[in-house]
Amino acid sequence: MATQLNPVLRVGASASLLLLIILCIAWELFIAPLRPGGSLLALKALPLLLPLRGVLRGNLYTLQWAAMLILLYFMEGVVRLMSDPAALSVCMAGLEIALSVVFYCCAIFYLRPAKRAAKARQADDAKVTG
Repeated sequence: MATQLNPVLRVGASASLLLLIILCIAWELFIAPLRPGGSLLALKALPLLLPLRGVLRGNLYTLQWAAMLILLYFMEGVVRLMSDPAALSVCMAGLEIALSVVFYCCAIFYLRPAKRAAKARQADDAKVTG
């Protein structure tokens, strides 16, 4: 039984991850840095580079753990949305939240058919051995 993985969801996850990396760097260096001239907070984009290759290729394992990683960026966006005094920084936080949600949803819905197929195989194996 072959699983049907949706390429649109893989492209959506890839695009949102790339945009989130760009946003994190631009936000902290140019658009609304915490300190004039940029801040080291731009290094927060580095962990997003780790799953990039696997996400671009549609690797299921990478998408699974990247979906958990992206929740940290969602949380940071919510905290900065509620606490940053600068209006531009609040807009950037809103974009970070939106891109995190898009990535998470694309990744989860991309993985869903593979997870169902794995559960079905596991159930079939249990019937054969049991």
